[in-house]
Amino acid sequence: MYLKKLSLINFKNLAQQQIALQNGINCFVGDNGTCKTNIIDSIHYLSMCKSAIGMNDRECVMHGEEFFIVEGEYENRYGRKEQIVCSYNRGSQKIIKRNGKAYERFSDHVGLIPVVIASPADSVLISDSAEERRRYINAFISQTDRDYLAAMIRYNTTLAERNKFLKISSDEQMLKIYDMQLAASAEIIHRVRQRVVEELQPIVAQYYKLLSSDHETVNITYRSELNSTPLETLLEQSREKDLVLGFTTSGIHRDDILFTIGDMPLRRYGSQGQQKSFIIALKLAQYELLAEQTGESPLLLLDDPRR
Repeated sequence: MYLKKLSLINFKNLAQQQIALQNGINCFVGDNGTCKTNIIDSIHYLSMCKSAIGMNDRECVMHGEEFFIVEGEYENRYGRKEQIVCSYNRGSQKIIKRNGKAYERFSDHVGLIPVVIASPADSVLISDSAEERRRYINAFISQTDRDYLAAMIRYNTTLAERNKFLKISSDEQMLKIYDMQLAASAEIIHRVRQRVVEELQPIVAQYYKLLSSDHETVNITYRSELNSTPLETLLEQSREKDLVLGFTTSGIHRDDILFTIGDMPLRRYGSQGQQKSFIIALKLAQYELLAEQTGESPLLLLDDPRR
């Protein structure tokens, strides 16, 4: 997929900008604070309907303005053209349009323009909580598997409803209904996560070996309670605990992806250089799998790759 033209209005600190791009490698060069990261983030918006750096829509509106517009003109390898427009106005909902027609659901757009982004912020995948790694794997898989994305949406909706219910009632019949709904979605999510991590593992190890002179081997492991026990059983076993705490303590929302080097946690035993090499290897492996599964070369966004 090739981004031919990018147009921005009131996006972060970019009042108005039009950028023509070439089919190949495009570089944005400049001092710190000259909007390079914001340009890259706008491209991510057009693929994933949101910022890559955790900013909400309101925060992406230029200070003193009421709206932003991001527009991209694309062409795939078969010559098919796509125009994507993302617009947001304070006080109203965000709108994503494809060739002039607005999507009813943003989830219908995710995956049309596959994207992989690598930036200094990726260090959180190693140093921070499991939530960051779940967010990463969810965004990755959602670009190629609509059933997975739909299951994630259902699971999160049901989880929120169950947690709210736990605070006000202990009705067993209603809790069993929530449990069945959670388990149905969790089964899909768990199966796909397990498969994708298994597919990533050898590719990441291969890229890490190419990038590093290190003789240590790296591994990715999927840790989930569902690896050994069905979710309905887990929820039944934790019923009393959930009622006391007022939230759901078992499920795929507690999963983690473990990164190791030489069978030791990468977070503790990997040097800064080893961790950086691992992250780049992970993103290159993601790129390879996305290309294979979509039949398109994803957009590869590298934000300050020297760091």
